[in-house]
Amino acid sequence: MVTIHDVAARAGVSPATVSRFLRGQRVRSFEAIQAAVDELGYWPSAAAQSLKSGRTHTIGVVVPDITNPYFAAVVKGMESVTREESYRILLANSDESSEREDDLLADMVRRVDGIVLAPATEQDETPLHVRDADVPLVFIDRDLTGGEHFDAVLVNNREGGRQAAEHLLGLGHTRVAAISGNQDTTPGRLRREGFLNGLAAADVEIPAEYDLVGDFREESGYQLTLSLLSLPEPPTAIFTANNLMTLGALKALHDMRIDVPGYMSLIGFDDLDTGPLLRPPLTVIDRPMAEQGVLAMRLLLRRLDPGYGDDDPRRIVLDTKLIERASTSRPRESGGGSTSPRMRKTRSR
Repeated sequence: MVTIHDVAARAGVSPATVSRFLRGQRVRSFEAIQAAVDELGYWPSAAAQSLKSGRTHTIGVVVPDITNPYFAAVVKGMESVTREESYRILLANSDESSEREDDLLADMVRRVDGIVLAPATEQDETPLHVRDADVPLVFIDRDLTGGEHFDAVLVNNREGGRQAAEHLLGLGHTRVAAISGNQDTTPGRLRREGFLNGLAAADVEIPAEYDLVGDFREESGYQLTLSLLSLPEPPTAIFTANNLMTLGALKALHDMRIDVPGYMSLIGFDDLDTGPLLRPPLTVIDRPMAEQGVLAMRLLLRRLDPGYGDDDPRRIVLDTKLIERASTSRPRESGGGSTSPRMRKTRSR
C-alpha cells in the first residue's frame, strides 16, 4: 500500500505536513500534496489516524438513490441504533454511479469510523480499498462479486421475484411482463432471475419484448410501460422490480387510461407508505426495510467494538412476503384476442 511517506516524497514535503493536510489543516503545499494523493491513489488508514485523534463517532452511509423511500426507511432504522450509541450518520448519494461512489468513499475513509454501503454495481472494486484502509464496511441491499469477505444484510431477492411470478400465474395470467432493474446490481439481477424462474417452473416462457430492463428510476418504469402498451399484443400483467419503477408504471397506465386491474394487473417489489392508499391499492412484494438498517448498523458497531475480535463475516438474508391488494386480478376474458383497450396518445413528460 502507498504510505504517507510516499505522498510526502512525491509532494516534496515532510510526512508531518501531509498529516496536517489529511486532518483538514491549512498547509502551504496544499496543491502539491493533493496532486500526490491523487496520482498515488493514497487511502489514509482511519485506524492509524485514530491513534492520534481518537474516534470520530461518525458512520458513513452511501446509497445509490437518496430519493428512494426504501433507503429512507433503511437509514431511519440505522439511526434508531446510532442514536443509542451516540454516533452520527454521514449520508451520501452515489446516484447509481461507481465513479461517484469511489469519490465519496475516498473522502469518507478520512473522517468516519465505519461505512455502510449499497454498492452501485456488483463489480465495484472501491470497497476493497476501504477494507485495505482498515475501515470496517458492511453491505446493505446489494452485494459484491467476491463480497463474502464483508458483513452484509440482504433480502432473498430471487425468492421475491418468484413470489411475484407465482402470484400472477395463480390468477391465470400467462402474458406477463417484467420491468427489471440494472442487471449489474444484486437486486436487479436476482429479482429478474427469480421471476423468470418462477414462470419457467410453470412452463411459461415470455417473449423478449416482455422482458425489459430499466434503471430503478421512475422515468424508466414510465417509458418501458408505454413500450409494453404499444405492442400489438400487450401483456395482461406487469411485474416492476422496485418501488420507483412501480410508480412510473402506474402513472403510464393512468395516462393511457388503462384500467388497473381490469385490463392490466400490476405487482411491484417494495411496499410504499402510500401503497394502501393508491387507487387501486398496490399489490407488492414486501421486505423488512427498517430492520435491514438496524441489523446492518449493529453489525458495523460490533466490528468497531475493541473486544469483538476478527471473526468471519456475517451474511444475513431476510425473507420477502407477498402483500395482495387490488392492483392484481384475473385477466379479462376476451375470447382469445387482445385485452388492451383503445389508448390515447401519451402526454409529453
